[in-house]
Amino acid sequence: MAQENAKWNELAELGEFGLIKRVTAQVKIKNESTLTGVGDDCAVLNYPGKKVVVTTDLLTEGVHFNLIYVPLKHLGYKAVSVNISDICAMNAIPRQITVSLAISSKFTLAAIDELYEGIHLACAHYGVDLVGGDTTTSLTGLTISVTAIGEADAEELVYRSGAKPTDLLCVTGDLGGAYLGLQLLERENELFRLNPTVQPQLSGYDYILSRQLKPEARTDMRDIFGTLGVKPTSMIDISDGLSSEILHICESSGVGCRLYEERLSFDPQVQKMAEEIGINPLVAALNGGEDYELLFTIPLTEHEKVCNHPDITVIGHMTTQEQGALLVTAGGLQELPIQAQGWNPLKRD
Repeated sequence: MAQENAKWNELAELGEFGLIKRVTAQVKIKNESTLTGVGDDCAVLNYPGKKVVVTTDLLTEGVHFNLIYVPLKHLGYKAVSVNISDICAMNAIPRQITVSLAISSKFTLAAIDELYEGIHLACAHYGVDLVGGDTTTSLTGLTISVTAIGEADAEELVYRSGAKPTDLLCVTGDLGGAYLGLQLLERENELFRLNPTVQPQLSGYDYILSRQLKPEARTDMRDIFGTLGVKPTSMIDISDGLSSEILHICESSGVGCRLYEERLSFDPQVQKMAEEIGINPLVAALNGGEDYELLFTIPLTEHEKVCNHPDITVIGHMTTQEQGALLVTAGGLQELPIQAQGWNPLKRD
């Protein structure tokens, strides 16, 4: 207990403003639109002739992450990535972030440094500026709130509401990995809890672990769309599961869809882990979430532009709203209503 108090005293002696100076010492401004960053009452941004997009995401210990198996450096990186992903879903360019923390007494100064090491790495990777935030105490654990700011020309922005019947439904990358990476971590954590002498068996699952612990926002897709000469008619990032995101687009656009099971492909590690825990990888893709890939629609006439791209898969097409949102099973044997069974933070078990 004395050792824990001594560690907390490091933070207490440093104080809020001392901590802010410490964690922002590495901040270097990269964007001309950042006029004033950390160090004043507000950041000052300049976007002449641009549209500004803003998003905020909250990560809470015990709800969104478990520090028993989530490294703080990875958590800091992920907290930034999940917000940058929302900017990508608007087809915008991320420029700035703010980071706010609620910190409990169990965290040492070294732990906060590790968290911010991940945050700074993400800022460098995505080319964004850390321009502010807030810190306060917490009685229960760690809470991280990140706000991301981006820019785009008005004609470049993509919303959820632009899908039309006959549009193609497309997805980037592959799905299900993040959910199955979480299942692997939870399984090994439970085995360790029951028998602390047991070593975690994580070998051979690097991909699905990285999908859970260090997801990457698809900042590359904006340039890919430009190269292909394609502008999505609607778009959303896959944070809560493919089923939920499809229904968001359908509701916002006033359309239905057909999603074809046989069009979804899975990474070998996803298939292997799904088999180990006895589920269909389709379930992980539909309901798992946290893949942070992009789900988007394009006009049918642009099929030739995307059909051979290695990182884009056409998984279905949009229909009229009256036809509903349906999953067509392999071989076309059944058409089942798509249900939003993905992550819902306010739903009771």
